[in-house]
This record gives sequence, structure tokens and C-alpha cells, in this order.
Amino acid sequence: MSTVAVTDATFESDVLKASKPVLVDFWAEWCGPCKQIAPALEQLSEELADVVTIAKVNIEDSPTTPSRYGGIPTMMLFRDGQMTSMKVGAMPKQKILEWLNEAGVQAA
Repeated sequence: MSTVAVTDATFESDVLKASKPVLVDFWAEWCGPCKQIAPALEQLSEELADVVTIAKVNIEDSPTTPSRYGGIPTMMLFRDGQMTSMKVGAMPKQKILEWLNEAGVQAA
């Protein structure tokens, strides 16, 4: 499973009402650090498909949702409709994986 594109219109159903944890990446085409972490998020979306959904919100196309949660590059973990953990800035795949593990999202 690859990353899921989420918009203002689908945020509630795709993230807040999701049955499993969702890592949301708020990004923009012009954001260099956002582009740096994109390949790692794609890989993790394949590797961890059974335990977490990796979603991407383009702040240019969907400005309402990011304005409620903060700037970019920001990754947030949502569970049961609540943001439970947040990381700001680019980080390598291993650090993202460590963050997810610390937040209780473990590979099966």
C-alpha cells in the first residue's frame, strides 16, 4: 500500500475516523525537507501497511486542515480521532521508524 492523499474534504473520514493509526505528513511541492522525507514515507507505507496508514496532505491544495495543526514539514500521528504524537522537520527513515515505535506503532 502506498501513501494516501488526504484533502480537507477527506481528512475526517481518512484520518480522524480511521480504524488504525494514521501518520499524516503535511507537505508542499516547494518544501525541500518535505521532498527529502517523501521516499522514506513511501517505503514505510509499504513495510507497515498492516499497522499504520501513511497519509499526505498537500497544504497548497488543502489549506484548511493544516491551519488547524501547524506548519511544514510536520508529521503527526493520529489514533482514534486524536493527534497523539508530532515531529517537526525532516528525518531519515530509521528515525521515523523509531518515532513510530516509541509512539506504540510496531511492525507486526
